[in-house]
Amino acid sequence: MKFSVNQKDLQNALNYCQGVIEKKSTLPILSNVLVQAKEANLRITATDLDLIFIQNISNIEISEEGETTTSCSIMYDIVRKFNNEKKINFQLINENKINLESDNSSFNLNCLKASEFPITDTNFKENEFILGSKKLLKLLNKCRFSISNDETRHYLSGIFFHLTDNDNKKFLTTVATDSHRMAISKILLSNEIKFEPIILPKKTIFQLCSILEDYDGDVQISNLKSKIKFEFNNTILISKLIDGKFPNYYQVIPKDNQKKLEIDLKPFLTSVDRVASVSLDKKDGLRMSLQGNNLNLSVNSSNSGDGKESLAVKFGHDLDISFNPKYLIDVASNMDGDKIEIFLKDSGSPALIKDPSDFDSIYVVMPMKG
Repeated sequence: MKFSVNQKDLQNALNYCQGVIEKKSTLPILSNVLVQAKEANLRITATDLDLIFIQNISNIEISEEGETTTSCSIMYDIVRKFNNEKKINFQLINENKINLESDNSSFNLNCLKASEFPITDTNFKENEFILGSKKLLKLLNKCRFSISNDETRHYLSGIFFHLTDNDNKKFLTTVATDSHRMAISKILLSNEIKFEPIILPKKTIFQLCSILEDYDGDVQISNLKSKIKFEFNNTILISKLIDGKFPNYYQVIPKDNQKKLEIDLKPFLTSVDRVASVSLDKKDGLRMSLQGNNLNLSVNSSNSGDGKESLAVKFGHDLDISFNPKYLIDVASNMDGDKIEIFLKDSGSPALIKDPSDFDSIYVVMPMKG
């Protein structure tokens, strides 16, 4: 195998691979990337057995076709330190060594045979449909901060994707919850699609978001019962799905929160963040004392001190309620408009939070005691 490739193209591919491979894998081959040069195309593949990332690079000169595997982290560390305008030349010396050189630098890296690299079927096309990249990224970003970190409830360790109906319209809806807060978002579908409910794992979500942030175009999606595939221009991401039943989230959405609190978003976000700075302990809740159209925010920590701040709001009721400030910051940080609406019932009931500029997303946050 012998080929030349642009430094920037290879660095971009290896950067995504770094997010897939496990740094401390018990199988040495899983620390490697599969490098395949054939038919005027360089294919770079990384996997952790649950997630597969494939990048095709067409801007390449191949003198001799072939394939091998070598350490992703070492190759990435070398490649990123080359000038990004340079060509990097690769040559497989034997089945155990690959040489890469550029300018006056030359490296010989250890290899493992390509035949040892675990690859499953990547060509399935079942239940295929197309979604715009910005729409998919919105669905993920609006929910991912609410994903649970509790590994004992694995079915909450991802985002629930499913189809919903409203006023004879079809939506692709996403939900995430850690049982303390919940985020729901949906997008209108212009075409009928076949799509079974799935739970997409957290690692896949963050990898998918990093790809989507650099991509503007259509995403081709195919899903089987146990795995899903996302195809971009030159990139493929295949993931196993979480095997479990997502809870009936609809029943915990507050139905009778009649007290509407309206606040300017940016002052609210900065005030909550500022007042919460007085405590490093998440057990210290943010107290919201509402009197008419005045909101007093306060945190009182026995270990570090206290802080308070007041804001003018639209409310018209008297109510005291406490929240984990991080949950409010996470919600407010993912809103697009200039207002935030918080619908309340009493000090012990969950709050329903909406963004007036986004009718397709809602949030539920449980209050803290005391």
